This record gives sequence, structure tokens and C-alpha cells, in this order.
Amino acid sequence: MADPAHAAEPRSASVPAAASTLCQRLVAEGLGTALLVAVVVGSGIRAQQLAGGNVALALLANSLATGGGLLALLLALGPVSGGHFNPVVTLCAMVRGALPARDAWRYGLVQMGGAIAGVACAHAMFGEPMLAWSAQSRTGPSMWWSEFVATFGLIGIAIGTGRSRPGLVPFAVAGYITAGYWFTASTSFANPALTLACALTATFTGIRAIDVPGFVLAQLAGGLSAALVFHWLLRAPAVLPGRAPLTRKTPWRAAAAAAITPTSGD
Repeated sequence: MADPAHAAEPRSASVPAAASTLCQRLVAEGLGTALLVAVVVGSGIRAQQLAGGNVALALLANSLATGGGLLALLLALGPVSGGHFNPVVTLCAMVRGALPARDAWRYGLVQMGGAIAGVACAHAMFGEPMLAWSAQSRTGPSMWWSEFVATFGLIGIAIGTGRSRPGLVPFAVAGYITAGYWFTASTSFANPALTLACALTATFTGIRAIDVPGFVLAQLAGGLSAALVFHWLLRAPAVLPGRAPLTRKTPWRAAAAAAITPTSGD
């Protein structure tokens, strides 16, 4: 039985297009994750080279490049696979019934593989060793809480915007991640695949391998919490006996609902 809270949701960037084959979706997820990590790591290397020791300037360059790259990837590959590029996004899509479990674990595998390939790609462009363990310490309660908040916000914004303005999901997500570099102590990794990949780069965006589990657990907790909270926030209101439901749809919402309402032959 369909979940009534999601029965009338417009398609968002996190929901893969039905016309794409599983193979196409997996390639899109692997390629998208690889390119995203290459953008994050590569721009971090370049920023550190050019900033002359000014960490704020390096972080600004890294955040703007990441936001712009993420936006481009979501617009280009979102229509193929849903544009997850992130195991937490995939997990939440599965929990909400938007992605079958049999596809979700495949998404996770190609995302992890793509992330590692992305690090190697960035390193090759800048003459770095293919993979190198990071010595950058990122641990402690403030860091874990930062990752919880960052991932909670990421999933919440994706769900909320996908429900109301699906065409704006890429812009909302990219804008949030850019801001997350600055308002979180951890610089908003908010992605287990990216976190794993950054353990393999001894550059500006690195993280010690021993610190990865704490980040990933916080990301999973934040993502699942957001999925539950926003499920409750956006679910259809109960209709009292003898009282017509209150509808306050704007014209564009009414058109979106009409476009996705199944016909009697479905």
C-alpha cells in the first residue's frame, strides 16, 4: 500500500527517473560521486596552493567550487539516477519508500567506489600520490554534532524542497552545502562516501581514518532523524469526520498534483 504522506509528492532530484535502466542509474551514481569528490579534493588542493596560508580564503574557494560543482552534477545526472551521490541520501530514500532496497545497496557500493576513484582522479591532476592517508584530526563531540546537524539539514532540505518545489532541489542542496562549510565546525562533510574518500587524501580536505567512523555514525543518525521529522512535518493532515479537508494549494501546486495523479487505468 502506498504511503499517503508521499502519494502526492512531485518527483524530486532524489527520486530516479523510471525511464532509466538500473545500469544507467548505477553508472550515473558512480560517475557523479567520483566527480563530486574530485571537485571537493581538487579544489581544496588548488585553494591551498594559491591562498598563501590564508585558511579562510582557501575555505572560501573550496566551498564555492564544491557548491557550483554539486549544482552542475545534480542538474546533469539527477534526472538519470536521482542525483544521490551520498549513501545517506540513498538510505533515506529507501526508508521513505522512494527506492527499493535491492537497488539501494547497489547505489551505496557504486557511490563508495566512485568516491575513491574521485580522490585518485584529483590527485593525478595535481601530481599527488594516487592515495595517501590523511593526518588531519577531525574528532570530538563538537565535530560529531556538526555532522549530525549538517546531515539533518541536508536531508530535510532535500525532502522539503522536493515536496514543494522539486525543480529547485539542486539549487537548495548546493546552496546549503556551500553554507555548511562555514556554519559547521566540521565543514559539513554530510556524506559517508565523501568522508571515506577524504581519509585517502593528505591534503586540505583530509580526515584521519580513525575519525571516519564517528563522522559516519553522526551522518547516519542525522539523516535518519531528518527523514522521520520531515515525514511527520509533511504528511497529509487527518480529516475529521463530517468536515471537508482544508486545501490551500497555490496554482503551481495544484498543477503539480494534477500532473502526478494516477489515472484509473494505472
